[in-house]
Amino acid sequence: MTKIINRREFIKTGALVGLGVMAGCSLRNRFDIIIKNGMVADGAGTPLRHADLGIKKDKIIAIDNLINSSADKIIDAQGLIVSPGFIDIHTHTDTELLANPRAESKIRQGITTEVSGNCGYSPFPLTEKDSHELHKDLQERFGITAIWNSITGFLQAIEKARPSLNYMTFTGHGNLRAFVIGKNDIQPTPEQLKIMRRVLAESIEAGSLGLSTGLEYAPGSYAKTGEIVELCKTVAEYSGIYATHMRNEDDTVEEAIEEALEISRRSGVSLQISHFKACNQSNWHKVDHMLEMIHSAYNNGLPVHADRYPYNAWATGLTSFLPLSARQGDTDDILERLRDKTQLKEIKAYTESRGKRIGGWDRVVISSCHNKKNSLWEGKSVAECSELSGKEPFLFLRDLLISDRNRVDVIGFAMDENNLKKVLASPLMMIGSDGSAVAPYGKLGEGKPHPRFYGTFPRVLGKYARNEKVFDLNTAIKKMTSMPAEKLGIKKRGIIQKGYFADITIFNPETIIDKATFTNPHQYPDGIEYVIVNGKLTIEQGNHTDTFAGRVLRHET
Repeated sequence: MTKIINRREFIKTGALVGLGVMAGCSLRNRFDIIIKNGMVADGAGTPLRHADLGIKKDKIIAIDNLINSSADKIIDAQGLIVSPGFIDIHTHTDTELLANPRAESKIRQGITTEVSGNCGYSPFPLTEKDSHELHKDLQERFGITAIWNSITGFLQAIEKARPSLNYMTFTGHGNLRAFVIGKNDIQPTPEQLKIMRRVLAESIEAGSLGLSTGLEYAPGSYAKTGEIVELCKTVAEYSGIYATHMRNEDDTVEEAIEEALEISRRSGVSLQISHFKACNQSNWHKVDHMLEMIHSAYNNGLPVHADRYPYNAWATGLTSFLPLSARQGDTDDILERLRDKTQLKEIKAYTESRGKRIGGWDRVVISSCHNKKNSLWEGKSVAECSELSGKEPFLFLRDLLISDRNRVDVIGFAMDENNLKKVLASPLMMIGSDGSAVAPYGKLGEGKPHPRFYGTFPRVLGKYARNEKVFDLNTAIKKMTSMPAEKLGIKKRGIIQKGYFADITIFNPETIIDKATFTNPHQYPDGIEYVIVNGKLTIEQGNHTDTFAGRVLRHET
C-alpha cells in the first residue's frame, strides 16, 4: 500500500535524503590526510610534477587534483618536495629504539625505515652468557628489562616499544659465529657450519633480511671465504641479501672487493657492499678501479650494489686498533692481554701502525666513552689526549680501553672529498648513514657521535645535489627510496604510487641541509617539514607529534 505524505513531510524527507547523499559523497571523497600544492618526486626517478596526494589509513589512495576533496588534515606543500620516506639501508639502530622509540635523529632526517644488523653485529642470536651481559647493560643504562636470545624475541621487544619509524634487520655473522663456535680464532667443523646455516635460516624465516659480515672485526674476521660462501648459499635460498663490511678498506681494499664479489658468484647471493670507501691517503688513487670492479661485475650479471655516507671520516670502536689476535674472546680476555706486559710489544706495534697509516694521531678523535669519568676526552684527538694526559698515544689508548672496558668509540679522518663525490655519483650507490637513532637529550644525547647520525640524508640533498650538483634531486631521492626498497625486496614502499604505504617525507629543497658537526653533532637538520609514517603525521613543521606508527618489516621469504 502506498503511503501518502503531506507537503511538509515531503520537504523534510527530501532534505534528509539530500543530506544523506551529500554525506555519502563526503565519505567517498574524504581522506585522513591531503597533501596539496607540492611537487611530487615519486622516487622512481621520473620528472617532478604537481599533484595532490590523498591518504586514507596507511595507504596512498589518490594522486590527483584534489581541490574539491576534504580531509581531517590538509598539508599545504607549496614550494616543497613531496618524496617517499627515506630508507636508510645501512644503520646500527637496535636497542636505541627501546631506550627512546621517538628515533629523533633519524625521523627528523626524513627517514621512515631503518635497516639495521649491519657490519656483522645484531643483538641476536645470543648465548645465555651474552644475553645476560647485554641485558644487564641495558638495565643499568636505560632501565630496560626486556630479555631475548633470538630474533623473534628481539623483534617482539621492538614492536612493543612502538617506534616512530619502520624497522628491519640483518643477522650479524659475528653474533652467529659466537653463538655456535665462540669468539676465538678457530674454524667451524662441518657440523658447526651446518648448525650455523640452520640458525641463519631460522632467523630469515623469522624476518631477517639475510646476513651481514664485519670482516674487519672479531670474531667475524676469523672466518675464511668458504665459510661465508656456505652461509650465503642459505641466504640465497631465501632470496635474501648479503651485506658486508669488507675484510679491508685501505691497503688491501681491492682484494677485499674481489672476495665480496667471489662470495656472490659462488653462492648466488645478492651483494650489498657497506660504506664503500678507500681509507688513508696512500690508497685514495684506488677508487676509480674499485668502482670499475663493481660496475663490471654488475654489467656481467652479478647482483652487486653498495652504500655510502656523505662524510670523509669513519667511526668505529677503539678496539679495532688492536691486532686481531688480541681481540679474541670476551671483554675480560681482551683486557687481560692489555694488562699483560709480555704481549704489549706486539699490540703496541699494530696500534701505532694504525695511527701512522691514517696520517697521525691528530686525525683520530675520541667520540664517546661509556664510563662517565672518561667523558672529558670526548671530542679531542688522540694527539690532544696524549698531551693532556702526559702519556704517549698507545699507553693513553690502552689505559682508556681498560678503564672503559672496551666501550670507546673513535672517529678517523681518512677519506678524500673528490673520491666521495665519485662514489656517491655511481649508479650502483645508495645512501646509508652507518649511524644509530640518538637524540640531543637523555642517555642517547651523551658523547659526540659522528654527525652522520643526524645529517646524512639532508646533507646529500642540500650539499651534494643542490649545491655541488653531483647529481640532480631526483637521482638523489631515488638512491634513498626506490633503490633500497627494490634491493631489499620491501613491498609497496619507496615509491609514491596509489596503493602503496603512506611513508612520506616533505622537505624544502631550498633550505634542506645538515647542521650536525664533528664538534657539535647533536643538532637536527634544517628543511625537513613533514614526515608521515604508515599514514600517520609524525613530524609536523619540523616538530615531533608524539606519534608512534612505525612497524617491524620482516623479510618475505
